Amino acid sequence: MQFVSVRVISSDVTRLADFYEQATGLEARRPAEQFAEFTGASGKLAIGGTQTLSGVDCTAILEFLVDDVDREYRRLMGLAVVPEIVQEPTTMPWGNRSLLFRDPDGHLVNFFAPITEDARARLTG
Repeated sequence: MQFVSVRVISSDVTRLADFYEQATGLEARRPAEQFAEFTGASGKLAIGGTQTLSGVDCTAILEFLVDDVDREYRRLMGLAVVPEIVQEPTTMPWGNRSLLFRDPDGHLVNFFAPITEDARARLTG
């Protein structure tokens, strides 16, 4: 497992991505209307649209790259204290398989794995 990024949630992904392009001088990759990401030397800033989190109230998500999202889901379900699952394993429009849950303090955590060629290329490039 590898910590990869923080994803900020916005009702206007384009506006926020445009702002961060100007503020950082980095160019955003925009593989889907509701998703953008910036790659820096030490990590990534991702921006996801509120519509990608049906009924979920949050402003940021801690994101971890895993080998197999479905296996991690089964593992979490077997823990002594099962975390609150917000979104069972789901394939996102930008090509990642994703599992969202809350840590004991209520912070959102995303375990994800790229499953399309484009998603894998974004992760390495």
